[in-house]
Amino acid sequence: MGLLDSVEARNSDRNVTEFKPGDTVRVQVRIVEGEKQRLQAFQGIVIQRKGAGVRETFTVRRVTGGIGVERIFALRSPNVSQIEVLRRGRTRRARLYYLRDRKGKAAQVKERRN
Repeated sequence: MGLLDSVEARNSDRNVTEFKPGDTVRVQVRIVEGEKQRLQAFQGIVIQRKGAGVRETFTVRRVTGGIGVERIFALRSPNVSQIEVLRRGRTRRARLYYLRDRKGKAAQVKERRN
């Protein structure tokens, strides 16, 4: 049993919110500034999920002031304290890179109804 297997076994029990590309999520990220810790929210559309197990990552995109900002998070990172799904998106693909070229309403994803 290698180092990676032991890390996977230790972190596999951590429950993760179920979400897909196209969903709008709010990720609470733990920020350390010197001695202090605080939570900072990053809200946007999930444009991809990648990898599996402990190595799984997801990319969240938001537009702030007309500038697109994308951030990649490790799904099982201790720095990601919470993932809250705000909206379920209806998409037909797993990678939503086409959103990078769209502006305004064209960059929206339709909501998935249960």
